[in-house]
Amino acid sequence: MSVRITVDMNLCESHGQCVFVAPDVFWFDEDEILNHKPKVDSSEYDRVVAAAAACPVRAIQVSKIGEEVQ
Repeated sequence: MSVRITVDMNLCESHGQCVFVAPDVFWFDEDEILNHKPKVDSSEYDRVVAAAAACPVRAIQVSKIGEEVQ
């Protein structure tokens, strides 16, 4: 099973809290724009959910593939 990650870039204010929690999933490019893996293995679920919860503007949505976005 996989986990889908979406980031609403209209909401994202580049606080970077997600990068601190899951740096191999979320990172800033050289222009300080947030990037992320759109899909990760289910073993990363808890960490990705924690990264989404750390976002102060709630720009990150996480869902298991085959389920509705939470």
